[in-house]
Amino acid sequence: EARREINGLGSSREAGDKWRLARPCRVSSELEGDQLGNGLGGGQMALSVSDRATGAIIGAAVADAAAQPMHWIYNPDRLRDVLSDLEPCPEFRPQSLSQCGDVDVDDLTKRIYRFFGAGTVYDLPLNDPYRKEGGPKAVLPIDGPWRNSSLKAFIRNVDAGKEETGCEVDCQMDGVTKLAPVVAMFAGRPEMLEKVEKATRVTQNDDMCVAVTLAAARILEHFILNGPDPNALDAVLAQMNDPKRQNPQELDRAVIAQLHQVKENLGKTSQQLIPAGALHGVLTLTQLDEAVRDTMRCGGCTASRASFIGACLGAQIGLQGIPESWLKRTFRYPRLLELAENVVQKKPCILNAEQGGCRSSQRESHHLISPSARLPPTQQVAAAVWHNDNQT
Repeated sequence: EARREINGLGSSREAGDKWRLARPCRVSSELEGDQLGNGLGGGQMALSVSDRATGAIIGAAVADAAAQPMHWIYNPDRLRDVLSDLEPCPEFRPQSLSQCGDVDVDDLTKRIYRFFGAGTVYDLPLNDPYRKEGGPKAVLPIDGPWRNSSLKAFIRNVDAGKEETGCEVDCQMDGVTKLAPVVAMFAGRPEMLEKVEKATRVTQNDDMCVAVTLAAARILEHFILNGPDPNALDAVLAQMNDPKRQNPQELDRAVIAQLHQVKENLGKTSQQLIPAGALHGVLTLTQLDEAVRDTMRCGGCTASRASFIGACLGAQIGLQGIPESWLKRTFRYPRLLELAENVVQKKPCILNAEQGGCRSSQRESHHLISPSARLPPTQQVAAAVWHNDNQT
């Protein structure tokens, strides 16, 4: 099992094929500077909330795929050895939310079980949720599909007929990696955090995991509603310090302390901050491809960090800002785009700053919308999230 990396929205997810991609990377991204607005500076076209929501979903999945080559390399010497052959671009080496229009826990549970359960490609001796001590152990690198600890616990709980199916002792970053479609659909709605919590607890019924995931959801929501904002972290901290905040958690104070640590360390490099690197990457870098490459060079659970970075930057730059060459090398991108657009079309209310939004559902709008707001794996999106080869 990968070590747990929680502080500062760090990462820890086990490796799998996930959004495995085909060809080695090109020397540089096809999108440069202002060409298609890949950066957050001048020249970027104005984006609607829908554009940013779609960008968040696609950005998370594509970044997750791109980071797979470096995923789960914790040994610094081994990491340097691998990177020496892959630089300057180490990336790309070898349905229910869309259908239900809501977070349907029962539907999500069934889909996860069908995708990862008995009789699937994941049903291997190495991945047996009932494997006894002394049984087959993982040997890195893992060749083939992988079930992590929370998925194994989920399968056992479903088999036992338990109402609460999530693992109670898993606070890894899986919850953060699967929140983009849920936040994209419910951003600006008072029930957004409740929906994220429901989706998270299906596989991870751990309070710290939920608290960190909800903080990540607030951050991503801010970017979807507002676009690029240097004060995003301050806005989210203001939300979390509000006694009347939506969906309060007992561990919010601990998460707030973690976020302050991230803020205090913004002047450091990402390599100095592992495992607390995901949010740091969001707040210090502006170009999706370079941000993903930067976190890949840090080792550890790179794909987990990359997915959150991809979601937040994708929300700021939109689909047009994601390198076209990266999209082409994501095997299931056409289907993912179709599902992502369907999710956004079913969004209950697009909270659009320039039009005043839906007044009846502006959740904590004084934190979310500022006067200067700029508007610039592997199968299907499942009830609340997309499927990848690690966790929905």
